Amino acid sequence: MFVVYVCPFFSENTRFFINALANMPEIRLGIISQEPLNYLGGPLQHRVEAFYQVDDCLNAGQLAGAAEALTRAYGPIYRLLGPSEHTQVQIAQVREHMNIEGMDSRTANNFRNKDQMKACWRKAGVACAKSIAATKPADAWELIEHVGFPVCVKPLDGAATQSTFRVNDAETLTEVLRASAPSPERPLQVEEWVTGSEHSFETVTINGEHKWHSLTHYVPGPLDAMRNPWVQYQVILPREIDSPEFDDIRKAGCEALDALGIQTGLTHMEWFRKDDGSIAINEVAARPPGVSIMPLINRAHDIDFFTGWCKLMIYGSFEPPAERKYAAGCAFLRGLGAGRVTGVHGLEEVLYNLGDLVTDLRAPRLGEPKGLSYEGEGWIIVRHPETQKVRDALSYVVETVRVELAY
Repeated sequence: MFVVYVCPFFSENTRFFINALANMPEIRLGIISQEPLNYLGGPLQHRVEAFYQVDDCLNAGQLAGAAEALTRAYGPIYRLLGPSEHTQVQIAQVREHMNIEGMDSRTANNFRNKDQMKACWRKAGVACAKSIAATKPADAWELIEHVGFPVCVKPLDGAATQSTFRVNDAETLTEVLRASAPSPERPLQVEEWVTGSEHSFETVTINGEHKWHSLTHYVPGPLDAMRNPWVQYQVILPREIDSPEFDDIRKAGCEALDALGIQTGLTHMEWFRKDDGSIAINEVAARPPGVSIMPLINRAHDIDFFTGWCKLMIYGSFEPPAERKYAAGCAFLRGLGAGRVTGVHGLEEVLYNLGDLVTDLRAPRLGEPKGLSYEGEGWIIVRHPETQKVRDALSYVVETVRVELAY
């Protein structure tokens, strides 16, 4: 069975998925990437049967050319996969072009185009932020008349917090609109700023039926972490995912997915518990979650969720794990300032005192450059049967460990 995996770069996270695919004995693995295969390195690159390098994985024409070349050399492609949010529409277009089963481009675009996404939700009555796809500055000012400041400004096909800003006043919005120059060809998503605690909602769907879900709590929200470089970001996976307090997001989350037309896949949704107790769904991606949520799910259930995703996407099957055994959480180790890592303080103390609570560690390495995101230069994963114990352990980590940066 020939399965082709699309990945622009061989990131650390990408290697987990490639390793899972390579360990499936019935799979002949092909890869399309912008990087040469030897960048994958080690024994893993020798387990890849077919490879094709392109200049741009965001170019559907190049992906189609690569897929056609691999088909001529290795036979028909059974599945074309890729967990990167940026490539979802392009991969779907190639599937349609080559008659490969999987999500179609219309559904993929519902997930990628944030304005189209919210239009689907409003039509279905799903609670979400007021927003507009600004094709000219006047569109943004029209929304301001209804929601006021602050507002969130981001690309129409944004992912995570990339190029996403909180705009607090008219002067700043004027500057953003001047710099971004929104147009019909390049609209800008402007939406009301929702306050409250921020969470995620992961769902496995098969043939339109939602089979399993997971939840996390972000401390603080990703945009707050980006705007405050001293903040040590945490992601908490509570054990009580079936608690009545989450009844509203389980219902609204599934309705939101139905409105977008998901059939089979793993989705990652971000949502708010507003100050008044109500919920608002921010956005959702038709891909596996980032920020260490996949490893957290592994630790909470003692499973291999990377392989679980591969089987879901290849065979359309998923075996929901038994009742969650643990709560789990990740604290990201983030240095303040700029430059490279020159020291890590307090880590040995944390590892000694937390003991068996620590399941995974990626320690900042001396000499490595400052991380490009709020995830910083390293992380620690902990787990415990009690959610509060995990929260306490993460608080201890971020209060104790200090990453030193200097030029």
